[in-house]
Amino acid sequence: MRRRSLLLGLGAAAAARDAAAQAAPVSGNLVLYTSQLEPDAAATVEAFRRRHPGVTVEWIRGGTGQIMPRLRAEIAAGSPRADVLLLADSLTMEGLRAEGRLRPSPEVELAGVPPERVEPARHYFATKLITTGILAHARAPFVPRRWVDLLEPRARNQVAMPAPAVSGAAAIHVLTLAQTEALGWDYLTRLARAGLQPRGGNGQVVQAVAQGEKAYGIVIDYLPIREAARGAPVRFIFPEDGVSAVTEPAAILSSTRNAPAAVAFVNFLLSREGQGLASRQGFLPADPGVAPPPGFPDPATIRVLPLDAARAAAEGEAVLRRFGSLVE
Repeated sequence: MRRRSLLLGLGAAAAARDAAAQAAPVSGNLVLYTSQLEPDAAATVEAFRRRHPGVTVEWIRGGTGQIMPRLRAEIAAGSPRADVLLLADSLTMEGLRAEGRLRPSPEVELAGVPPERVEPARHYFATKLITTGILAHARAPFVPRRWVDLLEPRARNQVAMPAPAVSGAAAIHVLTLAQTEALGWDYLTRLARAGLQPRGGNGQVVQAVAQGEKAYGIVIDYLPIREAARGAPVRFIFPEDGVSAVTEPAAILSSTRNAPAAVAFVNFLLSREGQGLASRQGFLPADPGVAPPPGFPDPATIRVLPLDAARAAAEGEAVLRRFGSLVE
């Protein structure tokens, strides 16, 4: 009973701290560069503004491949405009961190986001988990439970995945498996020899499986989960041995002109309210204590494979070239 009371007290204290952080008076202009989909970006900014009406938020939306050239040009000109970045993957953030472009922000409140989902020096923070797992057609020969199941003879020439050059999540997936001791290059080589076919983006792979062209796909989670809810003959499997994940991290630029508002914005993204918004938008929250969207399992049952982002950033080009030579 005492332990339960203590846990309840700690939870109440954490909630009070979160509420205090959200209510802190901040004002001025804030510029956000984000790769979120436009409706999601608009909803995120609007929810933040309700919490902090004194802040005027200007947001620029584009794919990471569009945002980064813009940011690079601004940096080269000596006048980066963004205060906060909310982009697809940790590798982009890792490159900026190594250049000293990101502000370490120990004052950011993690709320319920596990520390292992945050860069150790708090230069960037995971806001959600977009995992890559296995997609299977309803009439596939069998239901894979682990990654090695895709090596079965019945799956030969029946597996597609997005091209890493097109999908950042696919690139992260290859880099993660290459670093995973139980899989590594032995697995990737055998999968390529079994007829793995990279093609386009995640949507094209989902379409190929839904139409029965392929029995299996290696794709991000939310697309097939949404398609299954609409009646498509597919199911998404979170492999028992783990999934790779794109975390859509948020970071504050070291050149920010409004650090208090930038910190408040990241605090909002990681708060229970911000994580609940991510869930309502159809994404798995980074905070495992926030209920996932319909169609997702209990987050506690999902094992996320670790990725050393600094190592992946250093080795990324070589790893992806090697993988490309396997599947040519």
